[in-house]
Amino acid sequence: MSTNKIQTGIRFEPEVLYKITYIAKQNVRSLNAQLEFLAKECIKEFEKENGEIPVDEEKLYK
Repeated sequence: MSTNKIQTGIRFEPEVLYKITYIAKQNVRSLNAQLEFLAKECIKEFEKENGEIPVDEEKLYK
C-alpha cells in the first residue's frame, strides 16, 4: 500500500501521550489518525481566523 504521507517522529510527555491515546480509542481511531484529525482541525481554525495558508506545491515533498 503506497501513500503520499510523510512519516515524522513526535515527542510527547508521557501524560500527554497517554491522554491523547485514550481519546483516540474513545473515537475509534488510531493514535496517528487522531493526531492527523487534530492537526487538520487546528489548521481549519487557524485559516478561519487568519486566512488560507498558501502552499507551494513544488516544496511539498522535498
